Amino acid sequence: MPIQMTIIVLFGPPGAGKGTQASFLKERFGLVHISTGDVFRSNIKNETALGKLAQSFMDEGNLVPDQVTIDMLSAEVDKNHDANGFLFDGFPRTVAQAEALDVLLDNYQTNITAMVALEVPDQLLVERLLERGKTSGRPDDANTEIIQNRIKAYYTNTAILKSYYESQNKYFGVNGVGSINEITERLQELINSF
Repeated sequence: MPIQMTIIVLFGPPGAGKGTQASFLKERFGLVHISTGDVFRSNIKNETALGKLAQSFMDEGNLVPDQVTIDMLSAEVDKNHDANGFLFDGFPRTVAQAEALDVLLDNYQTNITAMVALEVPDQLLVERLLERGKTSGRPDDANTEIIQNRIKAYYTNTAILKSYYESQNKYFGVNGVGSINEITERLQELINSF
């Protein structure tokens, strides 16, 4: 695995456009997009040992332990050892997870390049998610109260992560308002500066 890699943690509240931007960024920079939600679903669907273990916690209504998540991500990194870099989406969510990710990457003699957060006003997030809810089929995108709770949980849980990456001079906020192309250009300009 090359030591000089671009490793981005893409962050932002629900509705900020992470998924849309991730698809552009992975193409533009040749990054492997690792969405923890996708990794979980794949492991569970394919009934891997880690998927079965994760499902056992979820069936009990418990959060999947950080180590199980890290082990899944480690397997994804191993599968792509010749990549130009990685784009982590939805992980880490806690300082313990960020520290575990640092240890994982250290094993590959690399580290996080930057945490890039899409910043969007709350009211616009609600509008975007309600619009997405018309076609996504996701009930959590169709209810204003649930959306507001998700946004609140994001701020509660990630404020600490912002500080964690700021202390390493690796936190970068990007204006997530505008056309998809305008936001993509801002992100590309930032990543090109690393």
